Amino acid sequence: MRKPDAIEWLYIDFDGFFAGVEQQADRRLRGRPVGVVPFEETERSICIAVSKEAKAAGVKTGTPCTQARQLCPDIAFVQQKPDLYVRAHHALLEAIERCAPIEGACSIDELAAPVEPCWRGDPAALGRAIKREMAAVAPVITGSIGFAPNAHLAKIICKWNKPDGITILHPGDMPGRLLQERLEDIPGLGARMVARLERAGITDMTALWNSQPKQLRAIWGSVAGERFWYVLHGYDVPGQASRRAMFGHGRVLPPSHRTLAQAQDYSTFLLIKAARRMRAEGYAAGRLDIWLSLKDRSWGDGLPLRPAAHDDRTCLKRLDQLWRQAHDVLPARSRPVRVGVFLSDLWKGERQLDLFAREERDQARWETIAEAIDRLNQKYHRTVVSVGPLRPPPGQYAGGKIAYTRIPDFRDFT
Repeated sequence: MRKPDAIEWLYIDFDGFFAGVEQQADRRLRGRPVGVVPFEETERSICIAVSKEAKAAGVKTGTPCTQARQLCPDIAFVQQKPDLYVRAHHALLEAIERCAPIEGACSIDELAAPVEPCWRGDPAALGRAIKREMAAVAPVITGSIGFAPNAHLAKIICKWNKPDGITILHPGDMPGRLLQERLEDIPGLGARMVARLERAGITDMTALWNSQPKQLRAIWGSVAGERFWYVLHGYDVPGQASRRAMFGHGRVLPPSHRTLAQAQDYSTFLLIKAARRMRAEGYAAGRLDIWLSLKDRSWGDGLPLRPAAHDDRTCLKRLDQLWRQAHDVLPARSRPVRVGVFLSDLWKGERQLDLFAREERDQARWETIAEAIDRLNQKYHRTVVSVGPLRPPPGQYAGGKIAYTRIPDFRDFT
């Protein structure tokens, strides 16, 4: 396994991206604390993203709007505009690629890129060049850049000089400030893994740094622990191909739309969006689950899809069955706060349907119809045909909320 002796990767984390895009789009918001909210009824909502100015005043993602107002009396609340964030994301990527070949957009507000040999002697100059290109496109939106031997280390250190900073960790300077990090702040270490490490006597970064590859392999229970050790120590560890586990959408319901019937309307819309995305990537699902968060409890259930299906009609029939179960077990006056639908047990590739069985013959016909509908909607970049009426429920962007872990496309907004 190769251990680089120079800076080979950069990682960019845009600063307060969603609120920054709002400030870029509306001059009245520039320099002012901004909180992005999921829907218009702000007084009963939370901030799902905040600007740099709001963060400086103590407002964080997840802060209730009433508390945010107390911390920051002049804060402006704006309703989320996910389609605007996607356009800003692509515009910024195009600008950054004039300086560095982007290897992967890790999320809508983070990306990684290899540092080309001509820049390795002066990575700070590359950082300044990237910032100039970003400013030419969107001067209000800034990014913090980390430079390190590998992308994982660059991701860790890019947050050290937020906002709008450039941080460089040379191989010869390691571990350096890495030892000051908290275990729970290291990407790849979730709460359960931190607990495992602590049970094994590794309670801080110094102990983690001084551990051995086989020791971490034993704690992880897989080769992933050994890979983590090498990444942390600056080695170039090839990425592993990931396998998608599910397609789904979840939505916080507006306070005025928190009945079981209204949650069912939302779930129908969300399922059609999820199935559309699933078909676009060539998958079918063998299971459908629904999940409800209520005021005082949660409820969820699932049903198999046999054979695996991807068409709207088959998925919606299973959803109707799940809702019949929900109405049987939940009080009629239940107040759902959030609803989610998930398609899992994914299958990619050709499936053999029994065309002599009536149900499977019907499914094959509806899959052909779904694919034809997708082609029409793709052509016009909006929903022109659907299986039954497809009316977006109140709250806007029912399938295209702020996406922290993926980059939405037009299917989320049509």
